[in-house]
Formats: sequence, C-alpha cells, structure tokens
Amino acid sequence: SLASTAITCFTRGLDLRKETEDVLCPANCPLWQFYVFGDGVYASLSSVCGAAIHRGVITNAGGAVRVQTLPGQDNYPAVNANGIQSQVLTRWASSFSVTRTKNTALEAVGRSVSTARPSTGKRPKKPLDKKAGNKDCKADIAFLIDGSYNIGQRRFNLQKNFVGKVAVMLGIGTEGPHVGVVQASEHPKIEFYLKNFTAAKEVLFAIKELGFRGGNSNTGKALKHTAQKFFSLENGARKGIPKIIVVFLDGWPSDDIEEAGIVAREFGVNVFIVSVAKPTTEELGMVQDIGFVDKAVCRNNGFFSYQMPTWFGTTKYVKPLVQKLCSHEQMLCSKTCYNSVNIGFLIDGSSSVGDSNFRLVLEFISNVAKAFEISDIGSKIAAVQFTYDQRTEFSFTDYTTKEKVLSAIRNIRYMSGGTATGDAISFTTRNVFGPMKDGPNKNFLVVLTDGQSYDDVRGPAAAAQKAGITVFSVGVAWAPLDDLKDMASEPRESHTFFTREFTGLEQMVPDIIRGICKDFLDSKQ
Repeated sequence: SLASTAITCFTRGLDLRKETEDVLCPANCPLWQFYVFGDGVYASLSSVCGAAIHRGVITNAGGAVRVQTLPGQDNYPAVNANGIQSQVLTRWASSFSVTRTKNTALEAVGRSVSTARPSTGKRPKKPLDKKAGNKDCKADIAFLIDGSYNIGQRRFNLQKNFVGKVAVMLGIGTEGPHVGVVQASEHPKIEFYLKNFTAAKEVLFAIKELGFRGGNSNTGKALKHTAQKFFSLENGARKGIPKIIVVFLDGWPSDDIEEAGIVAREFGVNVFIVSVAKPTTEELGMVQDIGFVDKAVCRNNGFFSYQMPTWFGTTKYVKPLVQKLCSHEQMLCSKTCYNSVNIGFLIDGSSSVGDSNFRLVLEFISNVAKAFEISDIGSKIAAVQFTYDQRTEFSFTDYTTKEKVLSAIRNIRYMSGGTATGDAISFTTRNVFGPMKDGPNKNFLVVLTDGQSYDDVRGPAAAAQKAGITVFSVGVAWAPLDDLKDMASEPRESHTFFTREFTGLEQMVPDIIRGICKDFLDSKQ
C-alpha cells in the first residue's frame, strides 16, 4: 500500500505490528530525548525516528522511513552519529533496520494522514480504564525527594510539581504503576506508601500537601532506609513487579551513598538518580565522592542516571523519564539470587541412607528451596533421585509455585539401592538442566550423598561445570572427602559441605543459600 502510518517521536520498533512497515516521522523531535540502542541494526526498544536520524535516513525535518523487523542479537554497540548517541545493550529479543522508502508519492499521502491524530502504529486504543491505569507500565516506584537546605523551599516546590507531572504521566492505577514518596533530609521520612493511593488524583493531592523538612541531604541514609523498609508486601509492594527508587538530588549528598547502592541492589531494587544542578568546578572540592551517581545507580550504563540543568522549565524532561521507568526489560536489578536461579537437587537413594534419614534429607531440601521466590518468571527447583539408576522426581518446569514444589518434595518415595553418583550427575546435566540452558536463570546443582560412589565422579562433574552449572556437594556419614571435593565447583572449600550425622544437615541450610547468592552476585559483576 502507498499510505504510511504517521508515528510520534516516541514510537519504538516494538510498537509496530508488521514485518515491514512504512512510517512517517514528525519534524523537530528533541534529539536528546531519543533512546537508540545499536548501529544499523537497532534493538526494538529503540525509537524508530531516533534510529532513522542516527542512520542518516532522514533529518530532524522528519519524513518517510521503511522499518524492517529483524531477529534479536547480542551486544548492540554504542555509536555517535548525526547528533544522536546510541547506547549499548547486551541482549534484546528483536531488532529492526531503517531505510529510505522507495516511493515518493508516499510522502504526499503520508502528509495528509499526519494531520489526523498521530497513531503510534498500534490499533486504536480501547478507552483507557481509568481505575486500572497503564497496564503496560508495571512498576512499584518510590520517589525519594530532596528535602534538604541545599534545595531550599522554593526549589522544593518546583521539585514537587515535577514529581506530580511524572506521577500523572505514568498512568497510576490498580493494575498500573503504584507510587510512594520518601523525603530525604537529616532523617528520612516515608511520606506515603505504595498502598495508600491508587489514583493519580489522590497522589497529586498528597504530593501538593508535602511539607519541606530542611536539614543535611543525607541521601545515602534515606536510600538505604527506603530499600530496606519501603517495599514490604504489607506496605503494598507487589510480587514479581520491578521495584524502583527514583532519587532526586539537588547538588550532591552530604553522606556516603555507595553502601546504600549495594543494599538496594541486594534487595532487588532498581535505583535511578535524577541529578539537578550538578556541582560546578568550584564546588567539586566540597563533594566527598565525585563518582556518587555511578556508585548508587543500579548499573553504571547510562540508563539509570538522568540530568536536568535546573528545576525551571522541566516539563520536557517528564516524558523521557517516564519512558525509562516503564522499560520493564531494562530493570536489571530486579534479578536477585532469590528470583533468578534454577536449583537442581541430586539425592542419594542408596540403601545405606535408610528411611528415617531419607526424610531428613527431604527436609533439608525443602528448607533450602523455601528461601527462593519460586514462580513461572522466578526461580525454579528440580529433583532427581539416584541409586545405580536415576529417577527424575520433578523437572524445573513441572511446578511453578512454592507450595507445589514443597509438596512434591514431601512426596518423594525412597528408592534404596546402590550408588552411581557420576552417572547420576551426567543424567541430570543432560535431562534436567539441558532444556534450561538458554534460559535467563543461573544454574546450580546440589549433590547429596552418604557414601563412596561406584563410578567416577570427576569427569561428569567437570562436564556439568563446563555446561554452566555451579555444583555444591553435601556429604554425610561415609561420603569420602576426595569425592566431595572432586564434584564441587571452584573454590572447592566453599562449595563442599560435610556432616557426620544426618541431623547435621539442618545447620547447613543458611550456608548453602548464602553460597548460591554469593555465586549469583559474582556472576553478575
């Protein structure tokens, strides 16, 4: 067809529905607001018009562009071209390319279309259910506002206006984003929680009512307090929805913010910093840590920091900030060891274990599994029992709730037989972890045995580790230390556990959980 779809400055590749689509970009899009990832091949998260200008297909005067959907890829590069700095993205599920459209008649047709309401390339929206809010923006957000003497009463009020505009544009609602506000000054004060309001009108009113506290800008203290206390389920945080803290900072913090950043990451919170009025060259001497932004944000990749020159005329900064807060896939800190691991348990069912000790083994497994957030989008658990033979009790995809997993563990029946641990490791690597190998979660195998294996364990364990599985070995009673060490991942000391009695398993639970979390964090650095 000749007609092209008129789109906005903000339409992304993923908003378009067809394999190949001719679109019309408007004129005078503000270049600094574009999010573009890659060069030539762009992640579909990118703005279409931004990519077209970056590629040189059109100028900022707008015009017709042909968009071609492409498969996703790894490592989209950052390149500065035509006034747009594209950004790095390690991986995305789909991409697109932009070229000039062949047909000039298209221009004329497109122009007449574009005087109508600009479409975003989606079908006409059903009238937005006001109560539900913007369902495409699932987030639990704490605005950490600056209430220090640095900012002063007048700019504090401008800050409130800006936060109000962001809150309204987010589309707060029962099924959309929820927000709360914390004021940082000498001591942090939680002004209202996520659960207090679910309508933009109420939030706006609550923001208007906020009083200026004054005091030092102890942003670090406030950030740590917010990460630890604000997002509890009883305060209205929702399961499986990204937790975000947007820190507003006028000038710089009076305390250390690095430790607070670490705590926030451990709690699975995505920290953004909006800095206003950056310290001038003369003021830098007063800042105790010049790199404060990089140390506090979720990831130091440019996405989580945002700068505004002053508190005046900030309206144009609202939309790009909202777009960032609604980019679900970019919330890299939502992944924690508790919600992003697959743990396979390999259970010795040999006759030396005995029925009552086998129960203690199952209890141990339950207590480890209990610590993790098990769901279809979270962590997953699997179990295999072995003698000379192997039996998959349940695989990673069988149960997606904690209750079902724990009940499946309780129902495991004791086999009784010989001990071929090496074979069992190979079986588990192939059949249980094999199907998961391209998934997002990190893989762990916990091997429990009470005796000498009849076969070689070193080869199979090395193969499992080569396949990206971290192995913890837990030995009881007659399990030889050499076998346990041969199975365990490096550093072996911290991945090998031993107890004389089955009753000693209980004490190991916290150490195993901590070990899994440590490995998870190390793999992310």
